[in-house]
Amino acid sequence: MKKINIGLLGLGQIGTGLYEILTAKKKFFEHQLGVSFEIVRIAEKFPNRKRKVRPPKSIMTQDALSVVRDPSVDVVVELIGGTSAARMLIKEALKEGKHVVTANKALLAEYGDEIFELAHKMRRWVCFEASVGGGIPCIKALREGLVANNIESIHAIINGTTNYILTQMTETGMDFSEALAGAQQKGYAEADPTLDIQGIDAAHKLAILVRFAFGGRVKFSDIYSEGISRISSDDIAFAKEFGYAIKLLAIAKKTKDGVEARVQPTLLPKAHILANVNQSFNAILMHGDEVGDVMFYGRGAGPHPTASAVIADLVDIAKSEIDIPVDDDSVIRALGPSVPVKSITSILSRYYLRFYVIDRPSVLANISKILGKYKISISDVMQRERSVGRVVPLILLTHDTHEKNLRAAVSEIDRMSCIKEKTQVIRIEGA
Repeated sequence: MKKINIGLLGLGQIGTGLYEILTAKKKFFEHQLGVSFEIVRIAEKFPNRKRKVRPPKSIMTQDALSVVRDPSVDVVVELIGGTSAARMLIKEALKEGKHVVTANKALLAEYGDEIFELAHKMRRWVCFEASVGGGIPCIKALREGLVANNIESIHAIINGTTNYILTQMTETGMDFSEALAGAQQKGYAEADPTLDIQGIDAAHKLAILVRFAFGGRVKFSDIYSEGISRISSDDIAFAKEFGYAIKLLAIAKKTKDGVEARVQPTLLPKAHILANVNQSFNAILMHGDEVGDVMFYGRGAGPHPTASAVIADLVDIAKSEIDIPVDDDSVIRALGPSVPVKSITSILSRYYLRFYVIDRPSVLANISKILGKYKISISDVMQRERSVGRVVPLILLTHDTHEKNLRAAVSEIDRMSCIKEKTQVIRIEGA
C-alpha cells in the first residue's frame, strides 16, 4: 500500500471539499488504487473558524512554511489563492523536494515560467488540473488524450459567474446590474466581482490553456481581455433578433503569423454548441488537426468539482515513484519557445455595432459613409420605428474587417453630433 502524505495550504471551500472527499472515500482509493492519501498537516489563517469539517487540532497550524518544510509531507496542495504568499510557498515546496498540486490560475498565468523552470530543475511534479474549468479534465486531455494532435483553436466558456449573469439577462430580460446582484445573492459572484466581470479570470485560464495547447511560453499581459459590464439588455434582445446569443468567450487560434488569444463578449449563432451552455456551466471546445472538434463540459467551479480535479492530480503523482525524481513532459512542454500573441488590432472578424442616435435624416447614410471610408461593409441593419428628434437604437452587423479599421471608424463615428452614447462593439464568431 503506497502512502501519500499531504500538506494542505488553505481550508476554505475547496480545501474543505478536498478534506471531505479524501476522508469519505479513503477506503475506495485504497481498494481501487492501492494508495492511502493522508492529510498530515493543514495551514489555515483562521483555524478556529466554524466549518463543515473538523480536522484534528494537532495537524492544524497558521504557519504555512512549517507545512511546506515538514519532512513528513510528500505533496503540498496549495489552495490559498493569490500571487504573493502562494508564489513563495510553492517555490519553497519545490526547493524542499515536494511535489505540488495547485488550483491557482492567476499564479500560473502570471508567474508560470519561474515555477515550471524550478519544477524542471528540481525534477518535481507541478500539477494544476483544477486551475482551468474546475472539475473538467481539460488539462489532462491536452497532456494525454489529445497528444497526437496539433491544437488549432480553442473556444471556451471558462467563467461560471459571467455565464450565469448572461444567462439570466437572456432568459429574463433583466439588465446587467440586476443580474449581477442576483449572482452575488446566490453565491455565484464575489462581493468584488471585478476579476470575473472584466474577463481577467477567464484570461488567466486562457493563458494556461494556450501554454499547454500550443506548447510554449505566453505572456499573460499579451492576452486581450474585455468584460461584460457594458452588455445591456438591449444588446441581448437585438442579438436574439439576429439569431445570436451573447457569451463571454476565451478564444485562441493558431494563424500563420502568430496566435490570437483574447477574452471578449461574443455573438454566437444560436445553433452553435457553445451558445447553449448556460447558467454557471463551463465548456471548452478544442479543434485538433486529427480529432477535429472535441468539447469538455461541466461544472467550472465549486468545492467538490474543483477538489475532484485536485484528487486527479494526486492520483497521477501517486502512480509515479514518489521518491524518485521525475521529468514531467507537460512541464517541459510549458517551457517551450515563446508563443507570439497577435495584437487585438490585427484580428479579422465580423462585428455587431449598436449606436444610440438622434433620429434625423441621413444618420444611417453618414455612418455608412464613414464605415465605407475604412473599407467596412455592412451585412445587416436593424433600425427601430422612426421617432424623429428622439434617441433611438441603430444596429449594424458587418462583414469581416480588421479590428484596426473598425476602431478607427468607430472613433470617428462617436464624434458625430447625432451619437448620444459610446458605440457598443461586439465581435461575432462562428458565422
